[in-house]
Amino acid sequence: METLNFIGGRWQAAQDARQFEVRNPADDSLIATVADGGAADARLAADAAAGALHAWKARPPRERCLILKKWQALIERDVEPLAALISREQGKPLAESRGEIAYAAGYVEWFAEEGVRAHGEVIAAPVTSKRYIVLREAVGVVAVVTPWNFPAAMIARKIAPALAAGCTVVAKPAEDTPLTSLALVKLAEEAGVPPGVLNIVPASRDRTPEVVGEWLADGRVRKISFTGSTPVGKLLARESATTLKKLSLELGGNAPFIVFEDADINAAVEGLMASKFRNGGQTCVSPNRVYVHQTVHDRFVDKLAARVGALKVGPATWPQAEIGPMINARALDKIERHVNDAVAKGAKAVVGGCRVRNDVATGPNYYAPTVLTGATKEMALSCEETFGPVAAIFPFATEEEVVALANDTPYGLAGYFYSNDVKRIWRVASALETGMVGINEGAIAAQAAPFGGVKESGYGREGSHWGLDDYLHTKYLCQGNLA
Repeated sequence: METLNFIGGRWQAAQDARQFEVRNPADDSLIATVADGGAADARLAADAAAGALHAWKARPPRERCLILKKWQALIERDVEPLAALISREQGKPLAESRGEIAYAAGYVEWFAEEGVRAHGEVIAAPVTSKRYIVLREAVGVVAVVTPWNFPAAMIARKIAPALAAGCTVVAKPAEDTPLTSLALVKLAEEAGVPPGVLNIVPASRDRTPEVVGEWLADGRVRKISFTGSTPVGKLLARESATTLKKLSLELGGNAPFIVFEDADINAAVEGLMASKFRNGGQTCVSPNRVYVHQTVHDRFVDKLAARVGALKVGPATWPQAEIGPMINARALDKIERHVNDAVAKGAKAVVGGCRVRNDVATGPNYYAPTVLTGATKEMALSCEETFGPVAAIFPFATEEEVVALANDTPYGLAGYFYSNDVKRIWRVASALETGMVGINEGAIAAQAAPFGGVKESGYGREGSHWGLDDYLHTKYLCQGNLA
């Protein structure tokens, strides 16, 4: 378990020797103390990345591919210890952690292979004396800032395309879950990523602004890739304007999940279970507003309540656990505030609606999987992302009404709907103002598919060949006097 900065190929303490604690959300026990990077460490990391850029960018794509393939193999070799580490610092059940490691390795594999296909283009010139050629080149040094909810998948999804494109990287993992990210960087070092190509500086919540601020002000850092809240994304966009950096921002969501009267109700319930309660509801694409047609409302709620009520809450060390602890006390407070506000305004908790303490869930950060009925747009959970295991059910009467409700948000990351009417499927898929749409499907993320949003959910895409494009820029060559 690495706990230090990795800069220029060396594991090292913070320049001022400061450290911060990483605690297990299941019981608040101390896991490790980690180097608390500051501005000086961020500068060293940027220096190392800038120094390594030319040689890494000049390497043939196939060589970069082979190194990434080695990294993938090492991640797959170490599934069990990596999964255990995720569960300790993030809290998710061990089965989900294993799935996340496989997901992360899949992104490394995808971009290793995609990097050798970053082709340019020859454009037909209007005269015989010229040739027009377009090249795709690495944007340069990339700063990566990752969230706590998927500490392996998010860092792999950002670092792998950067390295495949020929960029070098400075990274700042989330302060709640830096250990998994550091472990993946250790494996990248073992795989043969050269010194300076990949650098990581963990930092506490208090010191994060100075680390990221250093990279924002540095003209050598040509791109920022960030996953997190919309307010922070807006701040990064403003502060990066002085050096006109390229940005990939995957920000907040408020995903609608619509169940039409012609839907397969059983499939819709299972789809909601998969999309809503994975990682305890702590995912950016988790449905936040569940709209159910009034004619199937009661049947849907009964089936959903039976499934949610059977979920087992406990730590990852308990083999039966399906819902782990929330990440910290702030997360619990927000969930509780949303549920209490909804109940005060007329909602009913059919299942859950309270914190949990039992023989296995003994820590402070557990919340019961919850189903609320009678939700309305006046409630805080209709406009704020709850980020927890709470499914709020909103009844609706017409397609026009529910599409308007679904789009009545500044966010537009993901949306879901269930229907067996082919004409309706195409109407609603076109009408939803989101970057991703799940149609009769609750699990939509995949390495080959573009992941990202519209409106205040950000811009740029991760995964797919579009995800590689975000780390490349276009260079046009015009050669004349050929005739």
